[in-house]
Amino acid sequence: MSNVHYYTDNDYYTPDQNDGDNNGPYGGFSDYDNQPRRRKGEPETPNHVLLMTILNPAYPITVDVIHTICQPYGNVLRIVIFKKNGVQAMVEFDGIDPATRAREGLQGADIYSGCCTLRIEYAKPSKLNVYKNDAESWDFTNPNVGMKEPPSSSSTSSGSSRPPLLQEPRGFGMNVSPFRGGMNGQMGGGPRGGGGLFNSPMPDSGGLMGSGQGQGGPFMGGAGGPGGASLSAMGQPQPGLPQQGAVLMVYGLNKDKMNADRIFNLLCLYGNIVRIKFLKTKEGCAMVQMGDALAVERAVANLNNTTFFGCKMQLGYSKQAFLADVQQPYDLPDGTPSFKDYMGNKNNRFINPEMASKNRIQPPSKILHFFNTPPGLDEETLKQVFLEGEVVEPKSIKLFPSKTERSSSGLLEFNNISEALEALVVGNHAPIPNPNSKFPFIMKLCFSSSRHIPNKMAE
Repeated sequence: MSNVHYYTDNDYYTPDQNDGDNNGPYGGFSDYDNQPRRRKGEPETPNHVLLMTILNPAYPITVDVIHTICQPYGNVLRIVIFKKNGVQAMVEFDGIDPATRAREGLQGADIYSGCCTLRIEYAKPSKLNVYKNDAESWDFTNPNVGMKEPPSSSSTSSGSSRPPLLQEPRGFGMNVSPFRGGMNGQMGGGPRGGGGLFNSPMPDSGGLMGSGQGQGGPFMGGAGGPGGASLSAMGQPQPGLPQQGAVLMVYGLNKDKMNADRIFNLLCLYGNIVRIKFLKTKEGCAMVQMGDALAVERAVANLNNTTFFGCKMQLGYSKQAFLADVQQPYDLPDGTPSFKDYMGNKNNRFINPEMASKNRIQPPSKILHFFNTPPGLDEETLKQVFLEGEVVEPKSIKLFPSKTERSSSGLLEFNNISEALEALVVGNHAPIPNPNSKFPFIMKLCFSSSRHIPNKMAE
């Protein structure tokens, strides 16, 4: 993945060496590794490609956002958004004149009132490479790259009087198309029709982002009809879902035992996890952006007031629509960062409808089901995982008769629910050595509906 530094007074701007992954928007920078570097204050050479840094990005920045504000100045050929440190975008126009007009017209403007301020300079690359059309990158000259339809090109007026370029996002839709599109875990939408992210000039309409195929983005997608107009944006509550959105409040965590990965290990049983953020001012408190409001509802219904590591965890709904990126997370007591982004994490279990259908939503129980472990696994190897995690080992282990030589599975019984919870947050996604490969198996755990481990399992 390319590493593009956030531009500061003392930094250079340069796209760093690509790590060999040319998939997605980041791969587009690999051709520019040998470009000369420019220090701040060094004279800029006009170019038809602009580098935009978005300061204080309180709202999601997608291809559609950038296209909407740039399109009035000229023909936009390509856009790439990247987020290594901060939020930045490169915009390629069809000539230097429209790029210059955009730079002069948008410099210092707020995309939304009081936030998402633009700092613009001429970029070094002469052309952007786009490997797929999605919410983070788009090639308007080649609609066949990835998605089928480009984002809307509705004009948004802008001028030197410095009003916000766009109205603040109104309600976000709640109908989910799991984990597709969206910008690094933010509110989905963009080229596939994202649930009306911006207010439309006409009341009760889907907004600028509501073009495309409906089904919205990954986390707060569209309402399912053409254009993806969100129900909440139209003033209509989405039936059956809490209106607080997809951000979960978590209180009462053991500050010495819990970290972002361990929260992920527990909550991933109930929905996709996008971002996790511990609050520095509230000890033992965290916020979790989940894939959709229903995932939050499932987590609250099944996990609220559960006790593990000597603390009672309480869950509630946040009024925030999403969690913004944290540029400088602090260290938790175990040395891990207080903020982590899990967008696209392969251990999410609701990535597509087929995966989601395999999950059985269960409340905590003292019996865990384990799977995706090496064939021929023995009990001692399993026990070692929990001993290394400094939790109680299972009192009983049942290995299922293997139906295939590719993996193994079984049940783990603990003395009580608290011990099982502790084992799950520690052992879920633990690597188990694979005797036939240098790559380990990643053990997966979930709660079982069994009340006890039977002496004999049916073949």
